[in-house]
Amino acid sequence: MTVRLTMSQALVRFLDQQWVERDGQETKFVAGVMGIFGHGNVTGIGEALENEEHSLPFVRANNEQGMVHAAIAYAKQLDRTRIWACTSSIGPGATNMVTAAATATINRIPVLLLPGDIFADRQPDPVLQQLEHPGNATVSVNDCFIPVSRYFDRISRPEQLVPAMLNAMRVLTDPAATGAVTIALPQDVQSEAFDYPDSFFARRVWRIGRTPAETRTLFDAAAAMRAWKRPLIVAGGGVHYSDATETLANFATRHGIPVAETQAGKSAMIWTHPMSVGGVGVTGTLAANRLAQQADGILVVGSRLSDFTTASKSFLSTPQQQRIHINVDRADAMKLDAMPLLCDARTGLETLDALLGDHATSSEFQAEVAELRSSWIEEVDRLYNLDTTDGDLPQTAVLGRLNHALGENDVIVCAAGSLPGDLHRLWRPAATKSYHLEYGYSCMGYEVAGAFGAKLAHPDREVWALVGDGSFLMLHSELVTALEQGVRIHVVLFDNRGFQCIRGLQQSQGSAGFGNELHHAIDFAACAEALGVTVFRARTLAELDAAIAAARESTTATLIEVKVDRDSMTHGYESWWRVGVADVSRNENVTRAATAMRQRVQQVKENS
Repeated sequence: MTVRLTMSQALVRFLDQQWVERDGQETKFVAGVMGIFGHGNVTGIGEALENEEHSLPFVRANNEQGMVHAAIAYAKQLDRTRIWACTSSIGPGATNMVTAAATATINRIPVLLLPGDIFADRQPDPVLQQLEHPGNATVSVNDCFIPVSRYFDRISRPEQLVPAMLNAMRVLTDPAATGAVTIALPQDVQSEAFDYPDSFFARRVWRIGRTPAETRTLFDAAAAMRAWKRPLIVAGGGVHYSDATETLANFATRHGIPVAETQAGKSAMIWTHPMSVGGVGVTGTLAANRLAQQADGILVVGSRLSDFTTASKSFLSTPQQQRIHINVDRADAMKLDAMPLLCDARTGLETLDALLGDHATSSEFQAEVAELRSSWIEEVDRLYNLDTTDGDLPQTAVLGRLNHALGENDVIVCAAGSLPGDLHRLWRPAATKSYHLEYGYSCMGYEVAGAFGAKLAHPDREVWALVGDGSFLMLHSELVTALEQGVRIHVVLFDNRGFQCIRGLQQSQGSAGFGNELHHAIDFAACAEALGVTVFRARTLAELDAAIAAARESTTATLIEVKVDRDSMTHGYESWWRVGVADVSRNENVTRAATAMRQRVQQVKENS
């Protein structure tokens, strides 16, 4: 049996019938469609969404990159078990999504992108917004999506939709292969009809299984871990995505192993757990970084092991350290010459736990961990209580007041600037999934849209975007989307008058600072108020307390503007980050910094 539908109508009907199942629980996979209509999609997908029978809500966004960031945040917050599809017109509407596609793919987050494309039959070429390539008539701007998507297809005939969408779902629901999936939709094909088989629209359940590790490798890993005297666990985003947070906490307690966290892994452990030592790497805590340098064995769980986590491979990578990596992705699992345990994070931890039995680290080592934790807690307390009597507020003091005032289950969202470093070091998560950092791509402008997406995922939790003035200026249009949808989010805007973390990086490498600061004051609160947001200005910590309390009572989206000292961010804590420094320069400070960098690079190479 068949049914005659346009390609767009068939696409909408198919998306409405996709489900995922994990651990026996079935969840509708596609929550809805976000989009901005133009001539490239309004009469195709737009018509189908308007007139076809389906249960997919539509959210009209205000920036294509922002709507995809919202979809990423939604999927990330729900551990990749639900998505929003995102549709755009052709041309700039489509290419606006390319940055967000990279954000999704780098972070291993599923998102379905449906950009409009040029006419497949080429009759009106060149159509409005079409890029003409003189040497390749098949090229369109949507080819930009190919390197940043885990799966790409272009539907040049309506019947191609069937294999394309089955492949799209294969990738979207595969923990090891997921990321951005882009299905480019030519304008004419969107509206062309075809007799689709009824089976294409049957309710379809995609099982997200828990892959067990190979038995011999598991036994080898357990044997290795029994010999470790100073082990460290590095918890990545895979701990969240596999619902392994409780398993990890129990594993660390039973075996006496401290747990450090990547940005994606943070809040896998609540900060009061006796084995939680916080963030590791360039933005890590002193406790975690010292343990990482001194560890003889490292168990990585679900991490990409980026340069920030490994401190540009000055941590976690010496020949004296043995590494075991639990990951569903072989490429990630084998990084740093680790022993790969190719399995689901929760399954891997549970199996290792059974094999290790009652084996635990020594009481002396656990006492050392406790002492490092205690010293770091004192350091955070100091930074949270810095003097605030004169001028702009210290950033760490503002974070301390927020950390104290926000509810246990509140979610913070951040992505770029100096805030991710301070948050990774200092923030004390009291509940899992309360810390939401996009730091795989560290994409400026993610924060406000991400907060909107996180709030869609958790309407019962308060969501706070912590954003610098630079990121806010980059992209804050989804504040309007939140207002239009009646979704209340909170934005705390840290105004330090420019890109001060990059200025700090310049100065650390010999520069006096160039091209990173704003030289006139901006009233960000007034900007947000003009959009319809409820705004507050906090110039003291007491005013910040009052603003947070008032924001909780507001019925609409809120913004709290805080002026922070540009030099009040945290630094270092025995970490290192490699950047390119000019070998020759008219500035002697730069050439000295380049010499020091070359020496450190050589030292790391010799020790790796």
